[in-house]
Amino acid sequence: MASVNGGNGSLSWGIVPLNWTTTNLATMSYGYRSNYLKSANDQLRYQIQWFYNGNNEGTEPVNEGDLVNVIFKVETSVDSTNWKTIGTIKKSRDIANRRYETGLVAGGHRFTIDVSQLVSDELSYSLCPINKGTWQNNYYGGMNGGLTMQDNVIGSNSPSGFPISNYNVTENGTFRRLRVSATFEVLDANNQIVTASNSISEAKKITVINSVNQFEKDSSYYYNDFNISDSDSNRYRFLSRCPNWTDLSPLTYDFQKEVRVDEQAEFLQFYIRKSSHRNINVDGSESRDALGAIGLRVETFLADGSAENSFYLRDFEDNLITSVNDVGSKFIAEYQNQMCIQNVSPYYINNTAALKASTTSRVTFPYWSAYTGNKITASTAYYRVSMSKFGMYADYSEKRATKYSYYTIDREDDKIPYDFVRFHWLNSVGGIDSYTAKRDVVEGLTINRSVIERKSSDRTWYQDDTGTDGGTAFAVPNDLYISDTMRGGDIYKGGREVSGVNADRVQSIYTEPLNKSVAKWLEEMLLSPNVWVEMDTEATQRGKSVNPYLRPSDKEYIPIIITNSDAETVNQAEGLVKFNIEYTLAHKVITQRN
Repeated sequence: MASVNGGNGSLSWGIVPLNWTTTNLATMSYGYRSNYLKSANDQLRYQIQWFYNGNNEGTEPVNEGDLVNVIFKVETSVDSTNWKTIGTIKKSRDIANRRYETGLVAGGHRFTIDVSQLVSDELSYSLCPINKGTWQNNYYGGMNGGLTMQDNVIGSNSPSGFPISNYNVTENGTFRRLRVSATFEVLDANNQIVTASNSISEAKKITVINSVNQFEKDSSYYYNDFNISDSDSNRYRFLSRCPNWTDLSPLTYDFQKEVRVDEQAEFLQFYIRKSSHRNINVDGSESRDALGAIGLRVETFLADGSAENSFYLRDFEDNLITSVNDVGSKFIAEYQNQMCIQNVSPYYINNTAALKASTTSRVTFPYWSAYTGNKITASTAYYRVSMSKFGMYADYSEKRATKYSYYTIDREDDKIPYDFVRFHWLNSVGGIDSYTAKRDVVEGLTINRSVIERKSSDRTWYQDDTGTDGGTAFAVPNDLYISDTMRGGDIYKGGREVSGVNADRVQSIYTEPLNKSVAKWLEEMLLSPNVWVEMDTEATQRGKSVNPYLRPSDKEYIPIIITNSDAETVNQAEGLVKFNIEYTLAHKVITQRN
């Protein structure tokens, strides 16, 4: 295709998902939206503005060099290095905008697209295996959603294959880095549309997550609170709307999430944009904000509110990007732009976790010492979790970066012979939430049969059990028969027959009585497209037996479909409400074909 050098007029980005008070978008909304974390289920608009010689949106491109089309290139990545093109969109100018009182057309031409549907198709979810501290790495996540991968690669030169395939691996399903750039098509001297050589800097890169905003309660910049960065405040939150977070004293605390000492999968998921923390170092030749360590601090308390034990979980830190200073020491790189997860369940803490204590040693990364004190004890009433950042240089300050998440220990015995039901689901901010329901378990089957009608056999034929061969009776009559179908009154089949059986295993269970804030949070499970229950079966036990590193628990996530068509979340007359969660296993009961 021919090309011309440059084009007429000036080009600029108009509407984009990210802006500041100093940009031309500052007056579009209250305050500004300087948040690098966005929802893939909100509009993600990108706009190019073109101005030339007083043109307006009602004029046609007629001159050599006039802009006709903008080609937007949409790319995603998890590591900000290996970008994948998920689509190119060729866009002609927008429909003309007119002033309400005069009908005058707006100046210039505008080219606007929304890429949210393209990007949302890239996202699903990612589960960390039960009883594992964190997933294998942040870029490839844990047990990712999306389509089942083709699985036929076992090696190249050996019939026994290699133990691990490097091919059938999907990227982390919870987040994507998003990059949008633009090229241009203009008129040449012969009024032909050609590619222009002029260019514009790509729009600012952002991160999109599989979350949802609700019109009636979430503002356009809500995700600032979930985007962990370098602020010296404690405003950041983990990716959950469970109302167990606060900065208040535990003595005045309204809700603590119940967890059981045998639960192995209570996860906190969080997105880190910047690991650094402002003014965390007193001195140091490099950045005063650099981190030497980052972990989740767990503090346990007795029933009277007095402090008991304090220690750190840092499994997720092994997946963070590190840098090296001028003397060869590692520190945690400032920009992370990735999703993280950490198991904070009581069972994991007490039986599996490698607990750590803070240290001022900066000899070998990671900079932690072993923890030798008590964990969650028989006297522990509740505990809280927050993120701590530690300075790389003296005085090696510890700074809290997030709000607290509170958990109370539920020591109620299991109902025998029925186990409690542990639910997990993709929540509204793109993380994974969990809840244990304990009341009135019911289980059964729903069955549908496909019935056909076939020809019935002749009931009048019954072959005698003796036979002759040349007039001589057989000594053993049954030697005559070569099959049991020989005129034996074949009334065992025919008539109406079942050609197929479709069956679902259905269950239901009640929650505890819930106050309004907890019921509003728990309704997310009923609205989520992805819900699981923990199950301990022969199949899941085999997973642990074969590969205890990959599946360190006898339990696994089993997908379910919640079948409730309605749920009461507020009842002013009764006060508290209970959910009756009705569900069926997503894997159908397998039956034979006729």
